[in-house]
Amino acid sequence: MANPTSTLIDALRLTATNLKNGAYHSWGHHGACNCGNLVQSVTNFTKEEILTYAHTSTGEWTELAEEFCPITNAPLKLIFNKLEEIGLTPTDIHHIEYLSDRNVLNNLPDGFRWLKRNKKDDAIAYFETFANLLEDKLLAGITIDFKELQRMNFRPERRRNPVQV
Repeated sequence: MANPTSTLIDALRLTATNLKNGAYHSWGHHGACNCGNLVQSVTNFTKEEILTYAHTSTGEWTELAEEFCPITNAPLKLIFNKLEEIGLTPTDIHHIEYLSDRNVLNNLPDGFRWLKRNKKDDAIAYFETFANLLEDKLLAGITIDFKELQRMNFRPERRRNPVQV
């Protein structure tokens, strides 16, 4: 599964929100499919720009990700570098395009079910569940040494704006 980063989690949630708010979704359109909508959230590219860049190579997002060469295809290179930078791998891109990662599917709110890659509501559920899983993984990796905080004489009440937990 992807490397959990706050940027990736935010991008997945933004993509789900954009889709809920009426963003165009068409699985056969490189700029408006599942990956295309995520790329729009991660970059400032429009669906039309993404489509143009994707057509510099052949295939769907899965093939583009697998065949990606970091030395050629400058616009496409930029897109894949950005996706990798926020924590995704070619395998993740494949799963996002097909809504197929079993870990994500096993954790859907109503339990496991197969999702349809061309159904907007299924894409939204997948993006939200994926974001939640990555957030859980990210938070599980955070440790707080309370003894060290006490040793440092840390007192949250001294702060002007204490963090609400």
